[in-house]
Amino acid sequence: MTTRFIKNAFLSAAIVLASASCVNDLERTPPLDVTSASVYTDFNNYKNVLAKLYAGYALTGQRGPDGLPDVGGIDEGASNYLRQYWQLQELPTDEAKIAWGDVDLPVLNTLQWSTSNVFVRAMYYRVFYQIALANDFIRATTEDKLAGRGFSTDQVTQARQMHAEARFLRALSYWHALDMFGKVPFVTERNEVGAFFPEQTTRAELYNYVESELLAIESQLVAARQNEYGRADQAAAWTLLTKLYLNSQVYVGQPKYTEAITYANKVIAAGYALEADYNRLFLTDNNTSREIIFPITFDGTRSQSWGGMTFLVHAPIGGSMSAESFGVNGGWSGLRTTKNIVNLFPGTDGSVDERGVFHSNGQTLEIDNLSTFTEGYALVKFKNVSSTGVAGSDASGNHADTDFPMFRLADVYLMYAEAVLRGGTGGTAAQALQYVNQLRERAYNNTSGNLTAEQLTLDFILDERARELKWEAHRRTDLIRFGRFTSGTYLWPWKGGVKEGRAVENFRVLYPIPSSDITANPNLTQNEGY
Repeated sequence: MTTRFIKNAFLSAAIVLASASCVNDLERTPPLDVTSASVYTDFNNYKNVLAKLYAGYALTGQRGPDGLPDVGGIDEGASNYLRQYWQLQELPTDEAKIAWGDVDLPVLNTLQWSTSNVFVRAMYYRVFYQIALANDFIRATTEDKLAGRGFSTDQVTQARQMHAEARFLRALSYWHALDMFGKVPFVTERNEVGAFFPEQTTRAELYNYVESELLAIESQLVAARQNEYGRADQAAAWTLLTKLYLNSQVYVGQPKYTEAITYANKVIAAGYALEADYNRLFLTDNNTSREIIFPITFDGTRSQSWGGMTFLVHAPIGGSMSAESFGVNGGWSGLRTTKNIVNLFPGTDGSVDERGVFHSNGQTLEIDNLSTFTEGYALVKFKNVSSTGVAGSDASGNHADTDFPMFRLADVYLMYAEAVLRGGTGGTAAQALQYVNQLRERAYNNTSGNLTAEQLTLDFILDERARELKWEAHRRTDLIRFGRFTSGTYLWPWKGGVKEGRAVENFRVLYPIPSSDITANPNLTQNEGY
């Protein structure tokens, strides 16, 4: 099996699941799956069906890049899971602003969305579409189902591992729901397939469920770094547990920093290694990196979408920037960053800290008009070229080959350090300092940026996470955990809809349950404040 497992298997997966993969509009309850049980009598179908679960984070329908969408009611490219997740994690923060005027999009820049926001709805339904697909696969691969199909011992072993992967993917989407929406409709493989109104779970109940699922499958997943590229292994589950525990105080009001350190240690001991060249992590050959723990994979020829990495490569290009140097045929003049992020770096050309590369020629640092792309520095990160300068495989220059690093080792290092500083046990301040300095030595190409023990503080960790992980869809969650997302203690341009920034209502730490779902499902209540 090639390292491009997801990309190669998707087309056949689309055929297998075509009957279960169309949601006609967004004005409905979360979709329920109806995949035929006959698919699972042939073991040769299993990997293809599993591929559809993975591809749901990257692609938008049954025919790339568009034409047969999984979710309707929104432009298909804009409905992409990763694109929506990225926008909801980045646009309301200091890391990204978008110039486009699509209905309901500018208010994401300013934290002023309503319960009917189409982009919030799209994310919500993508989450539950993924959960529906995972539920079907999990339901069809239980021990009793596998026992009656005449599979070989090796096939049963493989099916069990795939079953665990599907549970991981479901836990990942439920974690996104936990983080963004709090209390949501709750459906598992134990619910009967058919029309019904899902009951709403509390945030605490959902937290406990995600934790219990990840702990249950920990020993069932393939060992760390031993699965095919793009597929989840034990380290992916450990990383998600680290994130869950690091944010436990926010989610359920209970600090679990010791548990975060425990699982960060498991990941760190699993044999991952920092990429020598930071910028190579965001190029087309990043699939060979030992730093990436769990990617969302893309292929410009075989798995095309107008969302995902196609969006993240094209949308930040505009003004005087050269699209050719990014390996694509043009820019979309959409995304740039704020002065808060630029000011975290000692320079803007990457010559001191190589993570700080901005395009300032023809751009202003200040953003007076959010709809003007040239106001705000362009942030140079994702490219559709390899480390040797070769452009991606799509001859048209539209679609990107670069994979999105959902989880990587540098993030785990920073989570370990933060958990130690917050009082967790099982780690040491000296080790935390060493991990952070390893990141800074890579960034500076020497030890000139290294910290002393006294300089390693929680405030520094928040800033370092922005330097290291900017535009990797962590910032909203980070700012909430540090109490700075809605408060007036930390401001950035256009926070709250004014140029200088202002505090916003604290209920904005959660997105609303879409009003359409509240109307459709009598079991649901809205998040506070909406």
